[in-house]
Amino acid sequence: MAKRVGMEVAIAAAEAVALCRIDVAAVYPITPNTHIAEHLAEIVADGKLDAEYITVESEHSSISACCGASGAGARAYTATSSQGLMLMHEILPIVSAMRLPVVMGLANRAVSGPLNIWNDHSDIMPQRDSGWISFFAENGQEAVDMSIQSFRIAEDPEVMLPIVLNIDGFQLTHMIEALELPSQKEVDRYLPPFRPLATLHPDKPVSMGAYAFPDIFTEVMKVKDSVLIDSKKTILKAWDEWGKQFGRWYKPVETYKADGAEVLIMTMGSMGETASIAVDELRAKGVPAGLVKLRLWRPFPFEEFREAIKGAKVLIVCDRAVSFGGPGGPVAAEVKSALYNDAGRPAVLNFLIGLGGRDVTVENFKDILEKGVQAINKKPAGGYIFYGVRE
Repeated sequence: MAKRVGMEVAIAAAEAVALCRIDVAAVYPITPNTHIAEHLAEIVADGKLDAEYITVESEHSSISACCGASGAGARAYTATSSQGLMLMHEILPIVSAMRLPVVMGLANRAVSGPLNIWNDHSDIMPQRDSGWISFFAENGQEAVDMSIQSFRIAEDPEVMLPIVLNIDGFQLTHMIEALELPSQKEVDRYLPPFRPLATLHPDKPVSMGAYAFPDIFTEVMKVKDSVLIDSKKTILKAWDEWGKQFGRWYKPVETYKADGAEVLIMTMGSMGETASIAVDELRAKGVPAGLVKLRLWRPFPFEEFREAIKGAKVLIVCDRAVSFGGPGGPVAAEVKSALYNDAGRPAVLNFLIGLGGRDVTVENFKDILEKGVQAINKKPAGGYIFYGVRE
């Protein structure tokens, strides 16, 4: 039976991973993922989990170790942040191309330079096209639940792809929250043992990650894309079964007071709860505001997203990363692309917020929403806004 606890989110995420009975963890500690790495190492060292904790010299080595372990048939996990993910970049598309269901916990942190250890999404956005399934957790309970769900989804024979679970650094990882930790029996019921489709073994040699000449490379890329798109069916099924077993339901796109809202604000990650308070306060004053929260980043949930924003006149997209010299924020660019052919699409405003861990308060969200209300009856100028920049 699940137990209710007050626990730091990073510690709870490590506990959830341990409940998945992983075989191998290769994690190089880097702020703010360090508590995930340290606590998982403690669980193994204390004999509470029969797993191999590989001490590596870098993040490049940690993802490489997980790649080899998964190829040998092990349930493998890693975690990182910021520059650590940058160092992993070379290996990330290899893991997905080899169809290895590695799970990664990413404690999101701003990418240097200048050096900054606080939270934004500039680490995950450059990895958008590496072929990994990508989730965003809004709170500690979601970080626990989706850590377990990730193994179930990644290892499904119809998927066999790696997953990165984004958990906002400090703003989420280091918060102590009341949450439910499932029991080992409950997790075993939800998550079957890992049965790899192919494994590396000296007695039965196989090739993984073989050389691809130009005459087959395009076809391989098409298959990789198709499998990632098709994984949404398995994601929805796994979330539905989680809801039936645990009573907590997940959707690719969540809405809050969006019915009848003329202005919607869109967030990813932990800021959704702060934005919801702003929506409450504005709704109480008769302002037609609502909230859209994107949980599934890859594969992008086009159908669910279009349904969620239907009827809105203005959509405010909050980006926590910058596409330098480009369209502003990567999420807004994706949204505009998704809505390009929609005749009734809302005007899209792009605010770049919370960069490098800067606080975004309820009052800030109210101000942003009120700017959206002002844009209802006039054509927005377009472009993007670095919100709160000091002149």
